[in-house]
Amino acid sequence: MATSVASGSGQLHFQEAFLRGHGGKLAYTVRNIAVPLCMQKELSWKHRTVLSFWKFWSVKDLRCHGVSKVLQINKSNYFQPHIKGECNLRRTVIRSYLREGHNKYFDFAVIGSGVAGLRYALEVAKLGTVAVITKAEPHESNTNYAQGGVSAVLSPSDSVESHMHDTIVAGAYLCDEETVRVVCTEGPERIRELIAMGASFDHGEDGNLHLAREGGHSHRRIVHAADMTGREIERALLEAVRKDPNIFVFEHQFAIDLLTSQDGSDTVCLGVDTLNTETHEVVRFISKVTLLASGGAGHIYPNTTNPQVATGDGIAMAHRADAVISNMEFVQFHPTALADEGLPAKPKEARQNAFLITEAVRGDGGILYNMDMERFMPMYDERAELAPRDVVARSIDDQLKKRNEKYVLLDISHKPRDKILSHFPNIAAECLKHGLDITRQPIPVVPAAHYMCGGVRAGLQGETNVRGLYVAGEVACTGLHGANRLASNSLLEALVFARRAVQPSIDHMKSSRVDRGTSYSWARPIMPKSLGKSVLNNISLKTREVRRELQSIMWKYVGIVRSTTRLQKAEMRIGELELEWETYLFQHGWEPTMVGLEACEMRNLFCCAKLVLSSALARHESRGLHYMVDYPQVEESLRLPTIIFPSSPVSSSWSSRQLHR
Repeated sequence: MATSVASGSGQLHFQEAFLRGHGGKLAYTVRNIAVPLCMQKELSWKHRTVLSFWKFWSVKDLRCHGVSKVLQINKSNYFQPHIKGECNLRRTVIRSYLREGHNKYFDFAVIGSGVAGLRYALEVAKLGTVAVITKAEPHESNTNYAQGGVSAVLSPSDSVESHMHDTIVAGAYLCDEETVRVVCTEGPERIRELIAMGASFDHGEDGNLHLAREGGHSHRRIVHAADMTGREIERALLEAVRKDPNIFVFEHQFAIDLLTSQDGSDTVCLGVDTLNTETHEVVRFISKVTLLASGGAGHIYPNTTNPQVATGDGIAMAHRADAVISNMEFVQFHPTALADEGLPAKPKEARQNAFLITEAVRGDGGILYNMDMERFMPMYDERAELAPRDVVARSIDDQLKKRNEKYVLLDISHKPRDKILSHFPNIAAECLKHGLDITRQPIPVVPAAHYMCGGVRAGLQGETNVRGLYVAGEVACTGLHGANRLASNSLLEALVFARRAVQPSIDHMKSSRVDRGTSYSWARPIMPKSLGKSVLNNISLKTREVRRELQSIMWKYVGIVRSTTRLQKAEMRIGELELEWETYLFQHGWEPTMVGLEACEMRNLFCCAKLVLSSALARHESRGLHYMVDYPQVEESLRLPTIIFPSSPVSSSWSSRQLHR
């Protein structure tokens, strides 16, 4: 049973554009890169796409099996810079004028600077050089916005079996049991490692770690740092990274596409091309191993808790690089994001991302009311406010639609004031800025896109079907979350899989023959400066307009509650919108080799939206986060992951496939 899925990068209808080529030498200036002063290296790109197919398959049949072959490029030894003496890390400015064909070489390239990427980098740096490539500032990641905490079995009254049971129930029994067992078993040790590295978590009066409880959990097992846990973990990891002379952090580098080679029937990843968003120049990273830890795709929706960088870049890149994608229909909407419309003093400017009201508020006794102060959750689920997120989000959505209201109220004011302020200082401060005292007044909340349970299909060691490419964090689909993520399992999964990917990555690095003297045939991207400022401004305005329209379609037709008719309408409208946008670009001189931040993000948003849509149309049941009004029941025969397979490349696409063979 299979059906075709639209190509991730979109169909272009101007095939003659591919006849034009570009050459010449380019000079690159790279600024604002944190590196050891005693090491200065060098500095480019490529595009590709695939036609994909989805199919239901068993988890075990699709578990990836590590690296089976060694890519033989040539016999030269890999370039290893020799570090002498102590290197003092600080932010510096490097100016490198490079000829075409020069690249940056590392043993490991890490795309993303959240908990998964940084934790992995710290381990592999013990055996090689590491480039941490981040889209904005190093701290700007989903990790930094994670409020609640990390779930782990750290209480004598708790058990791995209980944590597993809660995870599988929340995941609507679509979780891979082996993955769940691994994560729940190894989680406590990952927490202890963070503490040893300097992460500071809240402790109770007895001196032990204070463990919170959130929706879907049968025990108190959430380790937290007030309501800013992600920020504290990110701080500790970044501090360790900055001290490591083998780790180089490259800021403001937007990952364009993975660099791949064909080795027989296998696709092999050899690095990534990036765009420096400050200098508007391209940078090519050649690496023996690549870890994709780039986060999710919350910005396919208009209201999301994700930071601006979460535009699905990693998922889209991996899809274009022939990686298997799984479970994209399961988009988690956090039930309680701050509804600015309900604040006494509304923010002066629209937020770039919604402000999250952590699930721990409900875990600590917060109660949901409609605008008539009627408690409604017991009508929907016996667990009331402590039901899993998918249940709570649908319940709120139902209340809003039935009552024609724009938000509901979350009240924690019946709890002692000092407890509220100590547990939720960040939330209290943000609300107070807008005239709302959460110790006395309820908080206006509304669901917002929050987390992608699907992503790049990964095995138990973070391996993918693309050799040399590993994934960890939200970009990955490991089988842990199933159809709905249990609260506070995301940071846990990232930590566990970042560590599990280390040894196979090292093994692959040692066997790789990637060499700085090897000639590669990947096409080189160019900036669209030749189009002129006026044309580029018009393209930018058009792209922003199209982005808003895509987000509107996704929220209206592919949101919390879905139907076949509405999904099909979204499919048609998104296809038309993508064609309209690409037509506009190419009629105004855009060419397949051109890259720009907004245009490349738009391409990735289209790709991820279509992956979500195609997967949603494929699942004819309601399970977890995927609720279909015309298939309202859970079908046991369909308790299988949704899989999007790569297949033969297509040429009539912006991201033309260019492999080094």
